[in-house]
Amino acid sequence: MRDMLIARVARWAREIPEAPAYTFVDHLGDGSRRTLTWGGADLRARALAVRLRELAGPGDRAAVLAPQGLDYVVAMLGVMYARLVAVPLFAPGLPGHAERLAGAYADAGPLVVLTTTAALPGVTDFLATAPAPKHVLCVDTVSDLLADEWEGEPAGPGDLAYLQYTSGSTRAPAGVEITHANLTANATQLWEVFRARPRTSVAALWLPLFHDMGLVATVAMPMMGGNQAAFMDPVAFVMRPVRWLRLLSEFGDVFTGGPNFAYEYTAARVSPQEKEGLDLSGVRVMLNGAEPVRPGAIEAFDTAFAGCGLRPEAHTPAYGLAEATVFVTATGRDERPVVTAFDRDALRDGRAVPSSGPGPRTMLVSCGRPHGQVVRVVGPDGRARPDGEVGEVWVQGPNVARAYWRDPGRSAEVFGAVLEDADGTWLRTGDLGVLHDGRLYVTGRIKDLVIVDGRNHYPQDIEATVQEAHPAVRRDRVAAFAVSGEPPGEPPGERLVVVAERSRLGLDADAGEVGRAVRAAVWKYHELSVHDFVLTGAGAVPRTSSGKIARRACLRAYLEGALV
Repeated sequence: MRDMLIARVARWAREIPEAPAYTFVDHLGDGSRRTLTWGGADLRARALAVRLRELAGPGDRAAVLAPQGLDYVVAMLGVMYARLVAVPLFAPGLPGHAERLAGAYADAGPLVVLTTTAALPGVTDFLATAPAPKHVLCVDTVSDLLADEWEGEPAGPGDLAYLQYTSGSTRAPAGVEITHANLTANATQLWEVFRARPRTSVAALWLPLFHDMGLVATVAMPMMGGNQAAFMDPVAFVMRPVRWLRLLSEFGDVFTGGPNFAYEYTAARVSPQEKEGLDLSGVRVMLNGAEPVRPGAIEAFDTAFAGCGLRPEAHTPAYGLAEATVFVTATGRDERPVVTAFDRDALRDGRAVPSSGPGPRTMLVSCGRPHGQVVRVVGPDGRARPDGEVGEVWVQGPNVARAYWRDPGRSAEVFGAVLEDADGTWLRTGDLGVLHDGRLYVTGRIKDLVIVDGRNHYPQDIEATVQEAHPAVRRDRVAAFAVSGEPPGEPPGERLVVVAERSRLGLDADAGEVGRAVRAAVWKYHELSVHDFVLTGAGAVPRTSSGKIARRACLRAYLEGALV
C-alpha cells in the first residue's frame, strides 16, 4: 500500500529540511513574511500531535477556529499526524458567515478546538453560545520540544482526514467525510494533470484555507513534490487584488487559482500604474472554478494582463466540488480555454446544439476532462446520456468521499447512486451538464433551475442579462429565482424574481428606470416576464464561501422581507 499524502511531510523533512514549504505574507498585520521549512513544518506538526493525543484519541474531531496563516497549516498537519479528524473552519468574526460557523461547529461536535493566542478572545465569546468542547488549545503555544516524544502512527487509507463543510449554495452546509485516501488521490490527480515539477513549482494563492480548493491547493498539493506554497489572507486580496499578481510575479513556475468573480474583479480593480513591474510570464496554471466560468471573465483578464506577460494558455477552467474532495475536471495545461456557442432554446430543452447563426445563443466555457476518475451525464431514469444531451453530472473515482457526517439518508442518496450497466456506486453532484467533444460543460444546478410555464431557464443566463441591462446593476451581485404563488387574477405557477445590488455608478439611479430596463432585457432575450425586481444595497445578495450566488438563501431572504 502506498503511503498516504500526510507521510510526505516527514519525508521532505528528512530529504530537504531547509527548503521552504509554506510562506505566509501578512498584508493585514505588520507586512512581514514568515516561512515554515519542511523541517519546521514536520517539527511543529509532531509537537502538536503529541499534545493532541494527550487530549483526544484517533477519530475524535478537532475544529480549527484560527485565522489564515502558518498556525492554520500547522493545525491541519498536526491533527492528521495525530490521526484525529480535522474540521477546517475559521475564526469567529468573518463577516457574513456567523450562521455557517455555528451550524458546522455544532454538527461536527468537536472534542478539541484549535486556535491562536490572538484569536482566543473571539473564540471564547463564540464558545459561550455554542456546545462547549472539552479542550481549547492555542497552536502557537505548543512547545517544539514535545516533538521528540512523537512516535509516528501512519494514517490508513480509510481513516478520516477531515470533515469538509460544503459552501451551502442550495442547502445547509454538510460535513463531507474526506479520508486520507481521498486526499492522496485528489492531490495526485491535480499534480499529474497540471504537470507540476518537484521542488520547483510554487503555489501562490489567497483562497481561504477552510474552503476545499484553498485547503487542497495550498496545504495538500505542495506535499506531493516538496514544493513551496506562498499565500495571503483573502481579505488582503479583496482590499488590493494587485497583491495577488505581485506574488505571482515573484516565481518562474507558479500555479494559482480562484473563482470566476476573482478574475473579473482583479481585471477591473488593478490600475495601469499597478501593472507596471508585473511579470506574469511564469504563471503556468490559473485554475478558474467554484462557480460557472464566464467567457467574459477570461477575455477581460487576459486583455488586462497580456502586457504583463500572461499567456492565454495559463487560464485553466475547471470543475469540482467538496464531495469529490475538490477536483473533478480541468482544461489541460498549456491548452487554451474552449468556449462554445450553443443554441439557447435547444439547451433549455436538454440538447447541446452548437450554433453559429443569428438566433439566441448561450456561450459556455468547457471545464475540461476528468483525470484519474470517471464522469457521466445521467438522465432522471438513471441511464447515461450520450454526448450532446443535458443531464446530471455523476462522478466515480478514488477521490470521491464516502458519506456526509452523521447523515446516512442523504449519504445514500448522494454517494450511493447506481448507474445502469456500470459497476460500483456514483456521486450525484446535483449539477446539470453536458459532454460535447469529450469535454464537460456545466450548465447549472438542478435545484436552481427556473421553471416557468413548463420551460427550463438557467438562472445564470438571466443574471448575465440583468447585469448588462443597466449600469446601476452591480456585476456578479444578481440572483434570479422562481417563487410559487397565485396572485389575484393570475393562474397558479412559478414566477421569476430578480434581486440585484446597486453598483457604485448607480447610487443615484431611479429604481423604476432600472427595473424597466431589466424587464425589457429579460423579455427580449429570454421571453420571460419579471414578476418582481428588487434593487438592493451593497452586500444584500448572499454568497457562499466560494463566491457563488446563494440563490436559495436569497429566496428565503426575499420571502421573509429581509432584502432592503
